[in-house]
Amino acid sequence: QVQLAESGGGLVQPGGSLRLSCAAAVNYFNSYVLAWYRQAPGKQRELVAHITSDGSTSYADPVKDRFTISRDNGNNTVYLQMNNLKPEDTAVYYCKMERFTMNYWGKGTLVTVSS
Repeated sequence: QVQLAESGGGLVQPGGSLRLSCAAAVNYFNSYVLAWYRQAPGKQRELVAHITSDGSTSYADPVKDRFTISRDNGNNTVYLQMNNLKPEDTAVYYCKMERFTMNYWGKGTLVTVSS
């Protein structure tokens, strides 16, 4: 079973920044599609951003131009840089890895945006 370890969540004021990290103990990390999802209280989990094995990225409309997903294949880590955070970004953020039929999820890290 692949283990994913997320970190970097916390409390931040509106307009602030956070960087989430997700490290994976897995072989062939560079071949996985990596993604960040989030789930706000009372809402369904939604895709925030993903990055393919060749580095192509895509973002949900609410976070475009504010969030950046990146990967470090040498350290088996995916990042989510979040800038200009808004109260509506408050959620538990999860990383996900996909390769062929395999899907692995992290346990989540809480991001709270509040003054």
